[in-house]
Amino acid sequence: QEQLVESGGGPVQLGGDLKLSCQYSYYIFERYCMGWFRQGPGQEREAVALINVDGSPTYADSVKGRFTISQDARKYTVDLQMTNLKPEDTGMYYCAARTKYYSRCETNPAYWGQGTQVTVSS
Repeated sequence: QEQLVESGGGPVQLGGDLKLSCQYSYYIFERYCMGWFRQGPGQEREAVALINVDGSPTYADSVKGRFTISQDARKYTVDLQMTNLKPEDTGMYYCAARTKYYSRCETNPAYWGQGTQVTVSS
């Protein structure tokens, strides 16, 4: 069973920055598209930042200009740099792996990390 291991969550003040990191295996790197999802209190889980099959990023409208997703092909990590954090960014953040096909990535993840909590206080 493949594992995705997140780190970097925690409490942060309004307007602050936080960086999340996810470590995975070569097996995952070769076969899956990586991304970050989050679930706020009482909310559905949503995609925050995704890496597409061509390596380009896609962001939720709510985080555009504030979050940056990056992947390190040597370390098998995917990071989410979050800046200018807002209370509505509070939630559990999950690293996820979506099956990679020749021309697209699967919508629904096949693997999930255990989640890391981000709490933004005003």
